[in-house]
Amino acid sequence: MITPKQRAELKALANSLEPAFQVGKGGVNDAQVAQIDDYLRVHELVKIKVLDNSLYTAKEAAAEIAELISAEVVQVIGSKAILYKRNEKEPVIRLKNR
Repeated sequence: MITPKQRAELKALANSLEPAFQVGKGGVNDAQVAQIDDYLRVHELVKIKVLDNSLYTAKEAAAEIAELISAEVVQVIGSKAILYKRNEKEPVIRLKNR
């Protein structure tokens, strides 16, 4: 669980990120979830865009993906979601108070 201050820090880091993945009308599938998990293992922070033709809202897609890969939903704004998953072995992002 991340604290509100850590969440704010992650939001600031995510400002410069472009969406690395898109969720379309096919929804969230196993292959996409595996790719996001691999991406998070390396980068720890990812921005995902949910397209207008998707059956999911950004909030629903983020919650489902986060649950499947044990990640944290940092923020959902409009059609974009930010997920965080700490790499225990080799952390890339050093959060305060952790």
